[in-house]
Amino acid sequence: MSYADVAASGPKQSPQDVSSLPRRAPPIPQVHNTDDSTHSLVDVDTPHVASVPSDFESQSVKTDTQLERLEREATIREAAKAKEEKAKAKAKKGGRRLRENADNPVVIGNAVTIGVVGAALGFGAYKKYNAGELSWKLAGAWAGAVGLFGVADYYLSKFLFTKYPPKN
Repeated sequence: MSYADVAASGPKQSPQDVSSLPRRAPPIPQVHNTDDSTHSLVDVDTPHVASVPSDFESQSVKTDTQLERLEREATIREAAKAKEEKAKAKAKKGGRRLRENADNPVVIGNAVTIGVVGAALGFGAYKKYNAGELSWKLAGAWAGAVGLFGVADYYLSKFLFTKYPPKN
C-alpha cells in the first residue's frame, strides 16, 4: 500500500478547515530605502585608499611581515655561524692538545687501554651473538662494568696526571 492510498483513506477535511487556510503565500516584505543621500559612499579620490607602486612585483620584499621574517632569519644565521666557528675553534684546540701530549705516558696508556677493551668487548659480544647467548641482561651487565671501569680510569688518570702533567 502506498502513502497516497493511506492518506486518501483517512478522514476528509471539513469545508470550514479548507476555507480558513489562505489561498496563497503571504507577500514578501520589501525593504524601503528612506535615505536618499549618498554621503555614506566611499570617495575613491580620498588619500585613505592605499595603492601600490607600479614596480611592486619587482620588489624583493613586499610586506613588513616579510621584512621582519628576513631580519630574524639573518640574525639566526649569524648566531649559528658564530656557534659553528666557536665549535671549530674548540675542536682545533682539543686536537692541538692531543698532538702536544702524544708523548705523555698517561695519554698513551689511556689510548691503548680503550683500544684493547673495545676490541675485547666487541669480540666477546660477537662470539655470544653467534652462540645465541647475547641478551639485553648480559649487555646491560657489561655496560655497567664498562661504566665502572671508566670511573676507575678517570681517577687513576687524574692521579697519574699529577705525576706526568700534560702540556697546555
